[in-house]
Amino acid sequence: MRRQIQIDFHHNSANGGRGPGNDNLLPVLVAKWLILTAAVLLASYLIDNIEVSGFIAAFFAAAAIGVLNLFFRPVLLILTLPINIMTLGLFTFIINALMLKIASGLIPGFSVTGFWSTVFGAIVISAVSWVLNSLLADASRPRPGGHKKDTDHIDLEKKGDRWE
Repeated sequence: MRRQIQIDFHHNSANGGRGPGNDNLLPVLVAKWLILTAAVLLASYLIDNIEVSGFIAAFFAAAAIGVLNLFFRPVLLILTLPINIMTLGLFTFIINALMLKIASGLIPGFSVTGFWSTVFGAIVISAVSWVLNSLLADASRPRPGGHKKDTDHIDLEKKGDRWE
């Protein structure tokens, strides 16, 4: 049984320098931001010492948490790798709690007080974000039979002298 492979070539200037799959980046980013906002609101509803003054405060808190997770969380994960290995990854919740506490100090209308409230809030936010992002990934994944052809698909894009 042989598989047929289809190769599509995209020239770099034809789509403005973007790759073939980057057209839906903004909607996915906004969806993930709203998911994190919903997670912050749920954590404030479930845990007593997490307070959010409204949707806008939760929206900006989610933005702050996202930016902190983008820039500082990887550095902290690497710096705390030995203790993270010794605790079988449970120290990651402390790092998440730290990001949540920093965000509460940055955003007016969003406050987190107490160590355990911060840790449990980080756990709730992580769990809700994970579940909702999994649902988002499942919804964006192509369904079997949704393509016209039963072939594998390889996209190549011309960058300068070479195809990638």
